[in-house]
Amino acid sequence: MGLIMGKLRVALIAGGWSREREISLKSGQYVYDNLDKDKYDVKRYDPSRDLLRLIEESKNLDLALLVLHGKRGEDGSIQGLLDLLHLSYVGSGVLASALAMNKAVSKELFRCTGLNVPKEMLFFRNQDIDPVRIFSVLGKPVVIKPVDEGSSIGLSICYKKEEIVEAIKDTFAISPEVMLEEYIKGREVSCAVLGNREPEALPVVEIIPHEKYRFFSYTAKYETGASQEICPAQISSDVYKKIQDFAIKAHCLLGCRSFSRSDMIVTAKDVYILETNTIPGMTENSIFPLAARTAGLSFSKLLDRLIELAFED
Repeated sequence: MGLIMGKLRVALIAGGWSREREISLKSGQYVYDNLDKDKYDVKRYDPSRDLLRLIEESKNLDLALLVLHGKRGEDGSIQGLLDLLHLSYVGSGVLASALAMNKAVSKELFRCTGLNVPKEMLFFRNQDIDPVRIFSVLGKPVVIKPVDEGSSIGLSICYKKEEIVEAIKDTFAISPEVMLEEYIKGREVSCAVLGNREPEALPVVEIIPHEKYRFFSYTAKYETGASQEICPAQISSDVYKKIQDFAIKAHCLLGCRSFSRSDMIVTAKDVYILETNTIPGMTENSIFPLAARTAGLSFSKLLDRLIELAFED
């Protein structure tokens, strides 16, 4: 095995088929540039074209480092393949990945264990949509999102009845199930977690999208200068600790491994968890590397730590 004989043989897997492909490729490049080549012999694979090569070469690899985002990458699909190949990998397994990817299921788990979540309604294709009832249950405005996408893809905020009908129709074009949520007005924060059975929370990041964005949209997430990210977040110590506790609870509840990042809204009264990401963005501008840097961990050292965690179990 490469771990004993010399350099660790690492498969860096990025790209894939999802709507977040471009971000995955950017993450993959940043990860590749920062992996210590004195320690690792790195081979790169894009599942959309290299799947057979990965299968054929898997017996000559020690570890897979997944930097995939979205469907068929972050949802347990690739993880299941790697399990079949008996190839260890950084990050969560099939079950945790699938649970976290499905916002409806993960929210129900969060709710059952006492974590605060926004109220929601679920809709399937061909189901009657009554905007008046939706507003009466969830209030105004309403957040509309696909159940199984990341990076705020397909997310919209609706204030009018006709907006709801149009937004649901648009969202059904990318997902068979649509979630409508009450809009929680507050400060947007994100908390990264590092570890397996005894995870630790990294410094909390507050996200302030530019005033031209209604929320932390796909563009606001990835366009340089579109959002201000403050780390550590300037929040009272008790709320700060609550955010970190929520992130650790979510990580453990879903059964996440290696790392995760949970997104939340902080109001004057409480903290609400929105979702947990099992493969957080790893670009130069991403939240997870920023939180690690604030904790004194360079990106290269963070990657070393993630690889160590993959072998811990």
